Formats: sequence, structure tokens, C-alpha cells
Amino acid sequence: MQPIDFRHHAAPAPGLLSWRVIGAIVAVATFIVASTAHAALPIENWRTSTGAKVLFVRADAIPMLDLSIDFDAGSRFDPPGQAGLASVTNAMLARGADGLDETAIAEGFAKVGAQRGGGAGDDRSSVSLRTLTSEPEMEQALTMLERVIARPTFPAAVLAREKDRQVHALREAETKPENIAQRTFAKLLYPAHPYGVEPDTKSVAAIGRDDVERFYQRLFTARRAVVSIIGAINRADAERIAERLTARLPAGDAEAPLLPVVAPLAAGESRRIDHPASQSHILIGMPALARGDPDYFPLFVGNYVLGGGGFVSRLYNEVREKRGLAYSVYSYFAPQMQPGPFTIGLQTQKSQTDVALSVVGETLAAFVRDGPTAAELDGARQNLVGGFALRIDSNRKILDNLATIGFYNLPLDYLDQWTRRVEAVTVEQVRDAFRRRVDPARMVTVVVGNGSGGGAGAAPAGRAPAARPPDDAAPPR
Repeated sequence: MQPIDFRHHAAPAPGLLSWRVIGAIVAVATFIVASTAHAALPIENWRTSTGAKVLFVRADAIPMLDLSIDFDAGSRFDPPGQAGLASVTNAMLARGADGLDETAIAEGFAKVGAQRGGGAGDDRSSVSLRTLTSEPEMEQALTMLERVIARPTFPAAVLAREKDRQVHALREAETKPENIAQRTFAKLLYPAHPYGVEPDTKSVAAIGRDDVERFYQRLFTARRAVVSIIGAINRADAERIAERLTARLPAGDAEAPLLPVVAPLAAGESRRIDHPASQSHILIGMPALARGDPDYFPLFVGNYVLGGGGFVSRLYNEVREKRGLAYSVYSYFAPQMQPGPFTIGLQTQKSQTDVALSVVGETLAAFVRDGPTAAELDGARQNLVGGFALRIDSNRKILDNLATIGFYNLPLDYLDQWTRRVEAVTVEQVRDAFRRRVDPARMVTVVVGNGSGGGAGAAPAGRAPAARPPDDAAPPR
């Protein structure tokens, strides 16, 4: 489901920062935006003349600017046989641009204390920037970012090196049980959808410079972009920055490429894979939830009781506290553009694999049948509402939320209404949503470690890329 992790960050080079830049960075490392869980977050929005959507929050407390540009150019658009192309394209943006090589680009950001980031997930490709709002630092950082996103050169020699590096990383990952489990899990959950396709050594090796250029020109366009901005600037400055960063992007396709619909699983399936690891790595789940679905809050709050609440969850209590079968056990929903997975995960000693599977299955079935108790739900709501301020306590977290709201077309008051929506969830809503969206009889189960019972058709070990957490797992959704 997730592509290679090509996320990259340009770190400031020692000796290149002025005392003013260093002092400002230290002084404003964190910005507490919400004094209470119910603090309003005034989001302004508009579209640039180039068609890009913009979301902006003014935050004057610290002299920093944080922005991201999210393109509708995720790995779900990777062509057949070239899984990893979205991630490679995103990574190559800063490997050469407008007459600058990768060293000059890295130094250009570092000398003004700016941090550039980026990465690609299933749905989107992102580029981010953090810079001081003082001049000339902000101007130089924006100029460098503009060159990187609008005038990349994709040097062939550097692409060959990056591909070689990733091939080596994939080969190493092929031996790791957690990666084998994730790859097999994705393929079984999404057998006929791009969400189930993972990069491998062959698909990465098949990517050429022309493929990267074509992917960029087709999908990294203003009309497919969401610009999220938070910082100590005014609306007029934010408008100028958004226009500037999108003005020279490619024209791109008039229409978005068509993608297959995620098909519901017709029946459950179990796959066991032998591996010499000391423990069995277990993943259980099914496609369940898209962004913006009205069932999100009942499922989200209910899952806190089931397996998302850590030490206070039912799965933790049944699997670890009562029986000592695993160090940790968890569950989560990962909503995406199309239905993302509901996942339960744990590791256990090989000899305890079947017992652990039985306990997890019984716990899940009981929860789907009966839902949470009133006391469990009340505790979940209190914990989630009480912890909400921590979800928006820095510019970086707010930026992540702005990008999610903009890209997935969530309401602009989504964060303002978040605690109210959590508090309004009832036991009946949780029970109803889980019964309709989570069917234990149609779950995929993958066990890597204890391969007994795998039988014919078991997937071969050693074909997984590096595992990643679900797309946008950190912000409240």
C-alpha cells in the first residue's frame, strides 16, 4: 500500500548560519497555538490564478513560515511495472534544478537556516519548507523552493545513483519479516488496485529519466496542487507566495487519470509465510474507510476502545495484560482517497501464534457484535478531547492538518468541530458503524514467522520494501 520512503530533509550545514538565524531558530522551535482543546483555528482559503487551492493560517507569535505543496501525484498513479515512480520523481526534484546541482541546492537552503522536506504516499506527493520570515532569509528560501519545484532537471547520472541506492535498500528489506508481512498484506487487501502495488527491485530499475520527466509534467501541476501556509505573514503576502510558487508549474493534463475502484473483499483469506525470525509478525484487516466518510468519527472513537488507545484498549488488555502474548498490539483506520485499511497488528512468539490469533479474533468479534460499554466510550471521548490540543500544538502539526483538509476537501471548520464530533459519538453509532464496515469473516490475515498451515499458494518470503506507517497517520482525521 505504501511506496518506498524517499522523504528527505535538507539540514543546515555547520558554520553557514549567522548568529541571528541560529538564535531565532532556537527561540522559536515550538509554537503553542491552542490554549484549550476548543480553540478556534481561523483558516482562510482561496485559489490562485493558476488554479491551485490555498489554505492559510496567520500565526504572528514567532517569525517563522511553514508551507507545503501537496500534488495529486501519489503512487496510485505509478504506471504498471514502474512502482516507485512517484517517490523517485519527488526525490529527484532537489537533485538538480535551474542550473544548480544537488549540493548547491542543499547549501542554498542551509545557509539561510531553511529546511526543505518532501515525500510521496499512496495519494499525494508533497514538498515542504520551513524558513524564518526575516529578510533576506525568507526571500532566498522561497527562491530556492521555486526553482526546485518548477524547474527541476532530473540529471540522469544522479537518477542512476538514486535508483541503485533504492535497489540495495529493497534487497535488504526483502529479508525483514515486518516488510514481508506489509507487502503481502497490501497485495491481499488490494489485489486489483494501485494501493496494493509495492515497489520492488525490478520496478525501480525500470524507471528511466523520460519516465520521471513525463510523470512530473503530467501530474505536478497547479491545478492538482494544494498550498498550505502558516506563519507570521499577512494574507497579501500569503497570496503572493502561493502565486509565485505555482506560476511556473507544468500545464499538465486537463483531466485526472482514471483509477479502479477499491473492491470489497468477497471472503477472508489467510497467508502464512515461513521466516527464521524469533517472533511471528501478524497483520489482520480489510479495506474500510475513505476520507470524509460520515462513519469516520464513530469508527475512530470506537477504535480507541478496541485497539487505538494503547494501554487502555481491549486488545491490549486481552492480548498482553491477561495472557502476555505480545509486547504491544494495536488497531487503526487509515482513511485515504479511496477506502484505506482497517488494520490490527502485533508480534508474538512463534509457539503462541495460533493462541494470539484466536484471542484477537474473539476480541474483535465481540466488539463488532456488542460495541463498547458506556464506560469505555466515555473514557475514550474524554481522553481524545483532552488530548486534542496536543494535535495542533505546533506550526508543523497545524500545517499537516491544513494539507489534509485541503487535499481531501474536508470542511474548513473540521478542526474547530473535531472535539464536538468526538463528544457526540454514541454507543449505538459505534456499534452500527463497526457492524457495517468491519466484517471478521472477510478479513485478510498475514503471519510471517510461523509458516505452519500456510499450504499451497503461500507467498514467498523476501519480496518486501521498507514498511511505512499509514499515509498521514499523525494528524486527527
